[in-house]
Amino acid sequence: MTKTTLIEKVADKAGIKKAEAEKAVNAVFASIQEALVAGEEVQVTGFGSFKVKDRAERPGVNPKTGEKITIKASKAPAFSAGKTLHDAVNA
Repeated sequence: MTKTTLIEKVADKAGIKKAEAEKAVNAVFASIQEALVAGEEVQVTGFGSFKVKDRAERPGVNPKTGEKITIKASKAPAFSAGKTLHDAVNA
């Protein structure tokens, strides 16, 4: 599903115009992003949670040259499905 399809489905299910649904979907995504940037965890009961995971510095290899390199530490967004979503997918 693409973002456009998601917007169309939200508009249809909520009985609102696509422009309003687009604003709502964009606001949800922006709010999640802002919370993650601020170091917060976002929990949506019955759906799942979004959080930032720290990745430690680690050794790696340049695939072109075979040279050993160090991959620097970074942060990565992560999603964990809630029980309700997990059960729905596995039904």
